[in-house]
Amino acid sequence: MVAVLSTIGLLMGLYVAWRLFWPLRMPIWMKVVLSLLLVGVAVQLRIVAMFWGTMASPEIPKLAIATLATGSTAVLLLALLMLALDVSLLASRLLRWPRAVAALRTRSLRPAAGMLALLVSGYGVSQGMAVPKPRQIEVSIAGLPAAFDGYRVLQLTDIHASRLLTGDWVRRVVDQSNALTPDLIVITGDLIDGSVEARRDDARPLVDLRAPDGVVAITGNHEYYAQYQAWMQAFRALHMQVLENSHMQVRRGDAALTIAGVTDPVAARYGLPLPDMDAALAGADPSAPVILLDHRPRNAREAAARGVKLQLSGHTHGGQIIGMDQLVKRANGGYVSGRYEVDGMTLYVSNGAGLWAGFPARIGVPSEITLITLRRAP
Repeated sequence: MVAVLSTIGLLMGLYVAWRLFWPLRMPIWMKVVLSLLLVGVAVQLRIVAMFWGTMASPEIPKLAIATLATGSTAVLLLALLMLALDVSLLASRLLRWPRAVAALRTRSLRPAAGMLALLVSGYGVSQGMAVPKPRQIEVSIAGLPAAFDGYRVLQLTDIHASRLLTGDWVRRVVDQSNALTPDLIVITGDLIDGSVEARRDDARPLVDLRAPDGVVAITGNHEYYAQYQAWMQAFRALHMQVLENSHMQVRRGDAALTIAGVTDPVAARYGLPLPDMDAALAGADPSAPVILLDHRPRNAREAAARGVKLQLSGHTHGGQIIGMDQLVKRANGGYVSGRYEVDGMTLYVSNGAGLWAGFPARIGVPSEITLITLRRAP
């Protein structure tokens, strides 16, 4: 995946440099310098990872991450704009529309597109760094005990605490979450980016999450990229109950609700336990409705077939940019953002609270803290 992302970035950078700088009237040496700088920005994450941190966790100052991310996102947007302009130019030539050809060959058009891409990218990165706003939904569950009608579950996912989204940002997420007064808080993976030593202070505010029935967490793919076992101990020290292919029960008198959680498929790379729904549900009360926490939404049909009533997932970040969701959902079983009805089960895919520092832009896809109120189905 790292090689693929780097190759795509390199190709986009070369294409944008060729179409943006080389048609301009300037000395060759200046075109070469500008092209090298632009390509460097396009593959900045790989360069940073060579000297400061990793691809998953760039360890450079916050302002530097935001600036480089703005530049690399602008390259992506500009590559798409340039491609659209070039396709339009080719079509206009084939259709023999001289006025359209003349307009599309205007010298100032591509530099203007570059400025537009930079402005939109800056806005997108600012939105990616914003503290998420609460989103409230209701979910009807067949067979939900009367004691749990109105039960409030707060979902946090994809917090991605890092050098970009630091402890101060995490503190504000915690305060927003506590203000919603949930009965239970669930965290569906990707809490952190980086080692325990690097992220200890950034993760510390999570200890102040408050709910009567506690805080339950599962792993996402990013937990595996740095010291998985150490993070499992650290999360438990932050008063979280971590479900690794296991479940817990919430009770109201004689009524019960099962909360199950599975690991992430990336565990295979590290010789750690793969997601195992059989193990997660082993010994669960068959009369208690099951809420499944699964970082990735793509196995929702399997969960529905096992009788799960509600699955909560993240991972997709909602696609991050309008239109990109069409690509993201193809890798996630067709699920990318919001509520889905899957064979009698409700799946909710949160856009997530934060973003990976390697691509922290949101354009038209806001972050969220999700409060889910459970209701008895008629």
